[in-house]
Formats: sequence, C-alpha cells, structure tokens
Amino acid sequence: MHFKRRSLIAAIALSTGLMASPLYAETLNIGVMGELASFDTSQVSGGVWESQILMDVYEGLLKENPKGEVIPGMATDWEVSEDGKTYTFHLREGAKWSDGEPVTAEDFVFGWQHLLDPASASKYAYLLYPIKNAEAVNTGDKPLDAIGAESLDDGKTLKVTLESPTPYFLQLLTHYTAYPVPKHAVEKYGDAWIKMENIVTNGAFKPVEWISQSRISVEKNPEYYDASDVSLDGVNYFTTEDRNAAISRFRAGELDIIRDYPSSRYQWLKDNLPKATHLSPMLGSYYYVLNNREGRPTADERIREALNLVVRRKVLSEQIMAGSFKDAYSLVPPGTSHYDVQHMDGVDGDYQERLAKAKQLIKDAGYGPDNPLHLQLRYNTSDEHKKIAIALAAMWKPLGVEVEMTNAEATVHYQTIQQGDFDIARAGWIADYNDAENFLTLLRSGVGNNYGAYSNPEYDKLLDKAANTLDLDKRQQFLQQAENVALDDYALAPLLYYVTRNLVDPSISGWQDNAEDDHPSRWVTFDQ
Repeated sequence: MHFKRRSLIAAIALSTGLMASPLYAETLNIGVMGELASFDTSQVSGGVWESQILMDVYEGLLKENPKGEVIPGMATDWEVSEDGKTYTFHLREGAKWSDGEPVTAEDFVFGWQHLLDPASASKYAYLLYPIKNAEAVNTGDKPLDAIGAESLDDGKTLKVTLESPTPYFLQLLTHYTAYPVPKHAVEKYGDAWIKMENIVTNGAFKPVEWISQSRISVEKNPEYYDASDVSLDGVNYFTTEDRNAAISRFRAGELDIIRDYPSSRYQWLKDNLPKATHLSPMLGSYYYVLNNREGRPTADERIREALNLVVRRKVLSEQIMAGSFKDAYSLVPPGTSHYDVQHMDGVDGDYQERLAKAKQLIKDAGYGPDNPLHLQLRYNTSDEHKKIAIALAAMWKPLGVEVEMTNAEATVHYQTIQQGDFDIARAGWIADYNDAENFLTLLRSGVGNNYGAYSNPEYDKLLDKAANTLDLDKRQQFLQQAENVALDDYALAPLLYYVTRNLVDPSISGWQDNAEDDHPSRWVTFDQ
C-alpha cells in the first residue's frame, strides 16, 4: 500500500539575494464525516468531526494529550476551594491569538457569555450550567454579567464559581463549549469575525481556507506558545460522507486518516490493511429515542417495554454490524469513570418468553389485528442506520407493529426530532467528557437533547442530589439509581455501544486510540 508523502517546498531566491533553505511541508489530510457548522462554537451542531477541527484551532484552559488525558492548556496551574465550588486559574504567560494579541481571562468570560446568551441559541449551552448563574443567564432570567466567571489581575487570572461541586469540571474545560472567544476581534468585526479574512484562533493551527462541502484547511499558528513543538505545517479536513469512497482515497495515499470507517468494511480492512485499521472501546451509546409526548403511542410505558423486549441486541452487534459495535442494555457505556454499567431488566432472557410478554403488553395497550400499532421511525441518512432500522422493524413485526421509516440528513433529522415529530428516532451520544452525568443529562426534564421529552421528577431529583455531593461514591450511587429509574420506565431503547473506528497511516506517530476518540493534530508527526 502506498501512503502519504510530504511535499518538497522549493527554495525561493529572495530579492535580498538570500536563499531560503529547502523545507518539507508536513500536511495531514483527514477525512471527516460532515461539514463544520461554524467556527463560532455557539453555533456548532455537535458532530464528532466538528470537535476534531475545533480542538485543532482553539485551546481551552485545559487540553488533552494523545491518550485523552487532561493537561494544562491556556492555564498553567489552578487552585480549588475546599468546598469544590471555586476554581482560580492562572493563565499562561505569552499565550496569544494568531494575530499576536494576548489571550486573557476576559476572552474566556466573553466566550462563555456569548455561548450562554439566549440570542446565540446554542444547543450545547447547558454544558456550562455547572457555572454559577449560567442556566439563569441562558434562559434570560439574569443578565450576561451574572455568570460566575471573573477576570482578575489584568486578565492574567480567571476566577470561576460553580453552583455546586462538579467532579468533571476540569475535563469539561477541554470541550469546545468552554473555549475562549477573541473579544477584540468580535468588537472589530462583529459577526464577521469568523470569516477567513478576519478569524483569529488561539490553538496550534489557524484556519486559512474553507470550501463548503469539500475542505477546510488550517496552517500552523506561529503565535502558538508551543509552535516549536508542533510538527505539522497544516491540516486539511475533507468532507467524506461517502466513506467507501474515502477508503479508496486512503488506499491511494490521498488521505492519511479516515474518521469512522463503515462497520461493514471492518473485516475486509482488518484483513487487508491490518496496520492501518483501528478498532477500540469508546465512550458512546447508539440508541433509539422513544417519544414520551402526550398523544404518541410510545408515551404508553407498555409500548416502550414491549419494543425493548423483542430487540435482539446481539443480532444487531454481531450480525448486522459485524462485530463493529457492542450490544447495549443501558445508556451509560462501559469504561465511564467512577460508574458501574447498569442493565435494563428482562431484555436479554429467553426470546420466546420475551416475545410472549411483549405481545401481551401490546394487547393490553389496546392494539391488535383490528387496531394495528403504526409507528413512525426516523433516522439520519447512512447505510449503517438504514440497516439497523430495517432489522428493528423486522424484530417488531411479530408484535403486529407497522413501521413507517423516514430518513433525512443529520442536521434536518435532529431538528425534526427536537420538535417531537416522530414516534421512534435514531440517536447517538459520544461523551463530551468522561462522566456518567454527560449521558444521563440527555433524559433530564427540559434539556434540549432530551429528544423524547422524557420527564420523571424522581430521576431529576437524583441527578440534583448527585450534583450536590462531594463524596464520589455517594454521587455514583445517586447517578446509578437515576439511570435505573429511566431504564425501569423504558425511557429509551439502548441498542449498541460505540467503538472507535479509524484508518490511520502507519507512518504517523502521536495518534493514539482513546475512549473519547479525541485526536488533536498538535501531537501528530510523520515518521521520517
């Protein structure tokens, strides 16, 4: 197999008579699954591919190393108060935006206020809710300056006050929702600050070109404090929604990395490109949302239980997905920090017993041959999602369930299910940070990503209890109790746990498999 080469930049004679030394331009070419919504982090839709690009051009108070471990970023050190509610971060001396302006604590305050501003309508604003008054600011109940973040010492120190102790707060700060925004650039250009000719970033790379639905290109940021240790000269992110075509481009040496190759190709890739084919555990869940809104058939718990009972999860993971997923019986996946995997009751026993019980539940709910149960199933367009949807419709057929399937591209799909126009909908969640709360919040009353509008006061109360305890063991108990409340309600249909699936040029170093599938290009080098 022929892998990617570095291209020689010809030496150029300068008008002064000096000759530039020959250089080797090391440019990484990555195939990503979709289009970035915006370089304004408040407008990002949440795709894993978006995170890949944003982590390369921005840097938070903390960042991740190749293993996915949290290390200092824009902050070199910090203190935490005894009650776990106050964090004081000391910003790195010499940290600059790509235009040479200093990165200050005020840029973080400004960025967080921008994300929480109701006018921004950020889908992920709730990730900052641990910060004092953040939720009230986001809902418009308090002004932007009420947020518990304060710039001190002429912008060299950032003081952050939380609503309650938050064990995962430091990890949260590596996520793009917690990145700074260049206040000086926004004041100069307004909303146009993210245009290629105006944008400034504080990460290892800076954007230089964006060809819609084709490619985003970034180049090494010479103002980055660690620029001398950044090996790459640039990165190209190619939109490759046709992932089979992406494999062909990888084999031809046009792409160095493909994020999330098709599960159907795993065995072939493993046999033919063993050194390049990566498969490893991941903090991610693939599930079906069951609409709990009044008037929907799935608002009836008996229907939700029946649908869960007859799903043959091992068939999905081992046959339909060819072993490239693991069968799932919970929302929170294995490997989650300080958490034991929970299990939905009764969904993996004797199939005939499960089928008989499910049929009775459907009958008790008032459905039968004279009144068949019609359900609308929505999924976002991909061969993988289509195969799973067809398999599940077949599994539900013995119950007399008639499934109408509708697909749309990802952005339209998620907009539609947020509005509640479905009975069953495909969804997936990859951890933003390694903590069970990140998954369990998806079922909290009123949260934007709670697509099925599930609401249980006992569930919400347990999450509140978990948020207000410093004892990690007690917190774990509350979180596990909460998940079991939702599983007992059959609030959703857990189906599969994700694994990371990447193709990586074997000549690359500094790229390591990790449970969050985060791979900052800042650490990547090509072996000489």
